[in-house]
Amino acid sequence: MKLSEELKWRGFWNQTTFQDESILDNQKHTIYLGTDPSADSLHIGHLSVYMMVRRFIDHGHKVILLVGGGTGMIGDMRDTEERSLLSVEQVKANTESLRKQVSNLFGGYDLEVVNNADWLQKIELIPFLRDTGKNFNMAELIGRDFFKSRISNGGGLSFAEFTYTLLQGYDFWWLNKNKGVTMQIGGSDQWGNLLSGVNLIRKKESKEAFAMTAPLLINRATGRKFGKSEGGAIWLDPKKTSPYKMYQFLLNSDDSSVFEYLKILTTLSPSEIDEIKKIHDEKPHLRIAQKELAKNVVTIVHGEKVASDVISVTDLLFSGKTIDELSEQEINILSQELPTIDISEAQNISNILLKSNIAKSKGEIKRLISGNAISVNNNKITEDITIEKPSIIKKGKNIFVLAK
Repeated sequence: MKLSEELKWRGFWNQTTFQDESILDNQKHTIYLGTDPSADSLHIGHLSVYMMVRRFIDHGHKVILLVGGGTGMIGDMRDTEERSLLSVEQVKANTESLRKQVSNLFGGYDLEVVNNADWLQKIELIPFLRDTGKNFNMAELIGRDFFKSRISNGGGLSFAEFTYTLLQGYDFWWLNKNKGVTMQIGGSDQWGNLLSGVNLIRKKESKEAFAMTAPLLINRATGRKFGKSEGGAIWLDPKKTSPYKMYQFLLNSDDSSVFEYLKILTTLSPSEIDEIKKIHDEKPHLRIAQKELAKNVVTIVHGEKVASDVISVTDLLFSGKTIDELSEQEINILSQELPTIDISEAQNISNILLKSNIAKSKGEIKRLISGNAISVNNNKITEDITIEKPSIIKKGKNIFVLAK
């Protein structure tokens, strides 16, 4: 499958500055994707565009990943309001965190990670205005969607925000001149900024450069994009979102979205996804597609061993696997995700449920037990028994506590 065909099939194809698909299929480019350090971690919305980068690498194109330590000092324009400026120290810390994260995400791939602070901080104002600013037409800039949306809501925007698109255009020009970059990719919300670089290279260098965007990843059930500004972000940093929580989030994908996510967020081939769909359609209650999505994404982000541990933990909680079958690492994952009660001294069920706030009183516990609502290691209990070894206590269908 040609690159252009794969990008379209996977759902990455959105806006482009070119019509001729041979630009992708018959030419080799050095492309770049940039991310500003507005947080100390990428989230799953970012991952979709980074998986687009994987497709370019697999088709023989060179890749440069940019972390915006310079542009992050200003912050990209949002549709609703101006971003709060981060401190210089926070920007530097976030930049380093993102640099490590994108490097790990592409471990084993031949690519380069750069920080635009290395050249943007050397810019002098007057030369910048003469050599770069003069190439930007105000009528064109204020006609872009990002400008119209801010002006229409009555909030206006600062001069610092307005110059962001000039700096991103300068990034593309600098990378073109110094690194041979000929194409920038990004999310659809970055289209105007990508055009700034294409136009600047054409005017300053009399050369053609290209840009293309991917659609933003959307939760079809809610109509909302995946991102930190939407609340409840699924972070790629395991300290901010555990691999278990990421797995559960993806496992809960609705049927109307899951095959779109499989194409965008995994490296599964068309034939593999077709086979998954066939099985899923025959037995949708087994949620085969959601399980494949969750396994593959957690593997990409956190590695095969972590994904295997998370699946084992999930099987224990929801399938019927026993705690005796878990490794020490898997039990550690459980202890990070569930209320955990120390049973170095034997404890009865009522004490464990009260300590973990699973139940509020002994009277409630008595009613739960008599109603067959409490199980220990997948076995329903009929009386307040004593626990002496690591166990999973379950209330109802999905409330758990670990005793160890």
